[in-house]
Amino acid sequence: MRRAAALSVLTCALALTAAAPTTAPVARPDRPSAAAHPSARPATLLDTVPRRGILRVCTTGDYRPFTHRDPATGAYSGVDISMARDLAESLDAEPRYVATTWAKLVGDLAAGRCDIAMGGVSITLSRAREAAFSEPTRTDGKTPIVRCADQDKYRTLRQIDRPGTTVVVNPGGTNEQFTRSVIKHATIKPHPDNTTVFDEIIAGRADVMMTDASETRYQSTIHPELCAVHPDRPFTFSEKAYAVPRADTEFKEYVDQWVHLATHDGTYKKYEDAWMTR
Repeated sequence: MRRAAALSVLTCALALTAAAPTTAPVARPDRPSAAAHPSARPATLLDTVPRRGILRVCTTGDYRPFTHRDPATGAYSGVDISMARDLAESLDAEPRYVATTWAKLVGDLAAGRCDIAMGGVSITLSRAREAAFSEPTRTDGKTPIVRCADQDKYRTLRQIDRPGTTVVVNPGGTNEQFTRSVIKHATIKPHPDNTTVFDEIIAGRADVMMTDASETRYQSTIHPELCAVHPDRPFTFSEKAYAVPRADTEFKEYVDQWVHLATHDGTYKKYEDAWMTR
């Protein structure tokens, strides 16, 4: 009797143990963990601009032939303004110009106030720390522009950097940086308005300005009193390009391809020639 009761208790215990749920998780190879899911695809302007229908372009509006803002109408024109329209059209968008200065240009781009910076922007290493640059549109370099009567007087840096010579600069960009790096004895005269800076030379309030050879060529066509000094042999080498957000590689690759086509199919040359022959 006692033996039968003991066996009955043992049988019940074994049955309960078998029925109890296990505490160890059951592996489900058909259901991967959350860690295995890839992260969401990062946003790119290549998608954002077409959805928005607007390409925001940071530009100074004071650097002909590349960018010029008409003070009377507010309308923009220039080689890179025409290029901006083409880029926007290729993205099913329209350009919207965001006014900036040379001192704030790259900072405004990095802060997301615009999608691209255009308008005769030179590639520099300091700018490349904050922005990425497209394939170059053209090569350039710093060279003097002077009154035509003085073009033999100011051909070299040694001739320019003398007491009694006044070198005018527009502040905040590569012109000022270059001038201050090479001028130690002549007087440096900052002039805040890049659209009237060449009038300082014409009026005799300054003798020289050192700027990109492309600008000296253009200014000499609209100011017959001024001559570009050896623009084919500038003091420095530089390249112009368009600045884009540093982290957006997809957008940069698109802009690179667009620039490559425009500089090889005659598009860029057409816009540049229209300004250089005025």
